[in-house]
Amino acid sequence: MAVDEARVESFVGQLAGFMTGGGVCLGMWLGDELGLYREMTGQGPISAATLATGARCNPRLTREWLDSQAAAGLIEYDGNADTYLLSDEAAVILANESAPTFMARGMNTLMAIFIDGPRIVEAFHGDGAMSWRDHDDCLFRGTEWFFRPGYRAYLTSEWIPALDGVAEQLQRGAEVADVGCGHGASAVVMAEAFPNSRVHGYDFHPPSIETAVARASEAGVADRTEFVVAGAKEYPGRYTLICFFDCLHDMGDPIGVARYAREHLEADGTVLLVEPMALDDRATNIAENPLAALLYTASSTLCTPNSLSQEVGLGLGAQAGEGRLREVFAEAGFTRFRRAAETPLNMILEARP
Repeated sequence: MAVDEARVESFVGQLAGFMTGGGVCLGMWLGDELGLYREMTGQGPISAATLATGARCNPRLTREWLDSQAAAGLIEYDGNADTYLLSDEAAVILANESAPTFMARGMNTLMAIFIDGPRIVEAFHGDGAMSWRDHDDCLFRGTEWFFRPGYRAYLTSEWIPALDGVAEQLQRGAEVADVGCGHGASAVVMAEAFPNSRVHGYDFHPPSIETAVARASEAGVADRTEFVVAGAKEYPGRYTLICFFDCLHDMGDPIGVARYAREHLEADGTVLLVEPMALDDRATNIAENPLAALLYTASSTLCTPNSLSQEVGLGLGAQAGEGRLREVFAEAGFTRFRRAAETPLNMILEARP
């Protein structure tokens, strides 16, 4: 082989950057899990020893963690004073759970992929199937917190108002189904914003339903929410709004799931579909979507294996794109389908019978 040494050197540098990013994500997970970021918030410059005492952590390990964070540029180090500072700007990303930019706890999703690595290898060598329910608990916590800040920031202020007449229906009072509700982050946000409506959350993972019930109680909306263990083609009732938040592509039979939703919509009902941002053409998506590398990785290790573990096993994947999703809903009998809004992370799609 004729090897271009300059290209090899460049490739090594690229891989070193990926490895560093993975290590920093682990450090972010530790910072959130151990409460180190929260302990640093509002403290100003702080010594390693003081931080270790406040967070009840080993002083030597805390010092090493701080140095890794400083080297990554997430916190600031003053060599003269030998102190560390978490800036206010960093705190809203790493420590403030209520901020729409909070990201640290979402690192649990990456932790789950690494923890479950050997089982994912088995799926690759086998039929490709690995159910969502078979992953480490970090996955469920990470999924909640990866999406929760965005739901709180945009769901009821921008996404639902972008749907034709839906906000007015919910303000008057309506039945809402949140299918694949997970820990209930989206259901709680809707129940808080629309107190005259009732939100029903459905998920096939019993521990997630238990957490959703607790989240609703903590938020004071238990009286207008209901969470039930049920699959995406098992829930009862009829609804003005049926929601799928970042989950339809994970399902084995998305066409059947969409058809079931149409059958359970009121005559003037709407499906709200939130899906990861993707461009329709694969080559274009790979080349131009800045999230493609991350989302294809998540799709190959989490989303698609779950789909392949279920009936039909269509395997849409997290980068299906709007055009493919439109085809799914057309085959399910929907006649209207449009993009109502978008963020850098998500497409917000509206479907009507």
